[in-house]
Amino acid sequence: MAEDEQEPGGISRKSFITAVGVGALALPAAVSAATPAEARTRPQAPRQLTPTPKCDDGDDDPTPPQMEGPYFKPGSPERTNLVTSGMPGTRLSLTGIVYSLSCAPVGRALLDFWQADYYGRYDNVTYTLRGHQYTDAAGRFSLQTIVPGLYPGRTRHIHVKVQAPNQPILTTQLYFPGEPRNSSDPLYDPELLMKVSTAPTGRTARFDFVLQVP
Repeated sequence: MAEDEQEPGGISRKSFITAVGVGALALPAAVSAATPAEARTRPQAPRQLTPTPKCDDGDDDPTPPQMEGPYFKPGSPERTNLVTSGMPGTRLSLTGIVYSLSCAPVGRALLDFWQADYYGRYDNVTYTLRGHQYTDAAGRFSLQTIVPGLYPGRTRHIHVKVQAPNQPILTTQLYFPGEPRNSSDPLYDPELLMKVSTAPTGRTARFDFVLQVP
């Protein structure tokens, strides 16, 4: 090929070599780098959200049941705050929603909570750290309590009975992540783990129940 023969695109061989040698050959507009302003205006791929603990596919499994244990006591007072003045222990705020199998919030669902105190003891005489409440129209509940203590053979847990109006009762237990005894407690179920985080006044937890109702 002659020195000035045309390269594809109409550029002479001499011009092509010279331009490449000095780095001056401009890229075609279609492949040129975008300016910062152009990059900011390009459509972004949608962010993938983490599924919530409930109904991520419209037909989720119901919350697993667990044994009642020997310390349930009927007739607990209706209240959302189980903490009394001077009670030792780390404060815990537990919130969540009660759903049906079709992912509809269950209003006026009954939740009856009971648990051990800071020292791992249950009050079987009165109603310390025992109480029931009802969800609001959006299926929401909120409980103020403490992180329960440990006792032989068990990891930390909170007992609860949940019942949609005129439906069967779900009896189960809620667990804390990262507890050393989770691996040795024969009743522990990772599906019943609460989402727990540290707050300025103690700890916060979240758990959504899915009841076996339409």
